[in-house]
Amino acid sequence: MSKHLTFTSNISFMKKKKFLRLAIILSGSFVLLSMTIIKTNQQDPWEAPAEYQNMKNPYANFDDDERIGRILYSKYCKACHGSKGKGDGSKAKLVDTPVADFTSAAFKNQTDGSMFYKAYTGRNDMPSFERIIPDEEDLWMVINYIKDL
Repeated sequence: MSKHLTFTSNISFMKKKKFLRLAIILSGSFVLLSMTIIKTNQQDPWEAPAEYQNMKNPYANFDDDERIGRILYSKYCKACHGSKGKGDGSKAKLVDTPVADFTSAAFKNQTDGSMFYKAYTGRNDMPSFERIIPDEEDLWMVINYIKDL
């Protein structure tokens, strides 16, 4: 009878050991997967080249009486960046990368040229406006509008 009890105990111990191994493997896999998901939702800092950082806005003091900046922003930017520029537009949650908040100090501290470069070239989910808004004056009007949000 003691041999049977020992044999049964060994089987029970082996089942517990297998269960523990499986639990450790699943837990480790979950941790690694979570780290991958978190990492993919982060972006490297987006720095504009020096020539753009130093670029002056030729329309900085321009009065946009025709509201070109507002109209183009509403058409091309509002869906992701929101009506107030806070990055909370209706499509913001549908993209894989964080949407910029134009009202944040970090964004406002950029030069006009840096903003122009980012809008012109795009990156990841942020489209390039080189072909969408080919007139540079119009793109500068958008930059001016964004700065006033």
